[in-house]
Amino acid sequence: MAKKTFENALARLEQITEELEAGELSLEKSLDKFNEGIALVQFCNSSLDEAKSRVELLLKKDGQLVTVPFAEEDSGD
Repeated sequence: MAKKTFENALARLEQITEELEAGELSLEKSLDKFNEGIALVQFCNSSLDEAKSRVELLLKKDGQLVTVPFAEEDSGD
């Protein structure tokens, strides 16, 4: 089994959405797909939160580029 990645999860979520929108699944299968979709959304949100916490912004201070953790962007300066 391939490692679960954000891109793979998002592609699968798009596929599930198309299947549900087609309206050709039974109620039970639709609920199964919906539950799978919810789990994928949670995985994607977790991946995005992790990426967000690692983002650094480049700021120019005194002619030098410095990195600042994303969470410190709004420091009120």
